[in-house]
Amino acid sequence: MGNRADEYGTDVEIYRRWLNTTIYVETPTGAPAKLLDQLDQLGFERHQFPTPEPVYIWHEVPAHLDSAEQQRLATRAIPTLLLAGYKVNCTPEVFDQAAYQQALHDIRSGTSRQTTHPPGGPAATSRRPAPTGRTP
Repeated sequence: MGNRADEYGTDVEIYRRWLNTTIYVETPTGAPAKLLDQLDQLGFERHQFPTPEPVYIWHEVPAHLDSAEQQRLATRAIPTLLLAGYKVNCTPEVFDQAAYQQALHDIRSGTSRQTTHPPGGPAATSRRPAPTGRTP
């Protein structure tokens, strides 16, 4: 089962499906556990669909957050992922420039607002580096 990260050759794809309010975070098929765990720690909720090998895994921004906070969480995760060496794309309708700039400021000043949590724990706010400019 392919996904956007497989299709575009990125490590992380952040987007909202057409006519859907959920923000999805996809990684390539067979993504390393380290990347999946980092997405968990950044506040995304992991989901998986049991297919014949490999298992299809994706993350979503927690549904209990309001729309603006969902966008901020997704955007703030970008700098962290880029600094970890991952290739990230975020579609323009999800990207929040102010949240991105704040995340960069927090990283540079060492005052990150990020709170990590163990997989399956409560969601946390997150931060991330700039996305690539591709749109769907």
